[in-house]
Amino acid sequence: MPKTKILVVDDDVDFVTFTKTVLEQCGYELISAGNSKHGMTMLAREKPDLVILDVIMSSVLDGLTMSRLMKEDQSYKHIPIIMVTSIANTDYSMLFSTDTNISFDAFLTKPIKPADLKGKIEEILAGQRKTRI
Repeated sequence: MPKTKILVVDDDVDFVTFTKTVLEQCGYELISAGNSKHGMTMLAREKPDLVILDVIMSSVLDGLTMSRLMKEDQSYKHIPIIMVTSIANTDYSMLFSTDTNISFDAFLTKPIKPADLKGKIEEILAGQRKTRI
């Protein structure tokens, strides 16, 4: 059985390394990208089962742009997104809208505890399996 593939899109190398270490120990396959443009390329090439996506990367709301593009594309709209960010601790927090135009399945604030990240991934993937049955 193939491993569940997770794409991490984040410009913070330390966060990517942390996430890769934690999730590979759980048996997931991790791939990464440093911004939404590279993330969309990896999405097309790698066909991940789930995306972990930062908000602030090459632009202030880069991750929100990628999530919107994914949800507008028939090829990607089924892929769950976990939005991760430390935006609440920045001067940009007021730019992060809470309206219904934001497309993600879960939201976690950095720093993230390994158990919280694993738990959220398991919860989302289990929900996906139920909807396919």
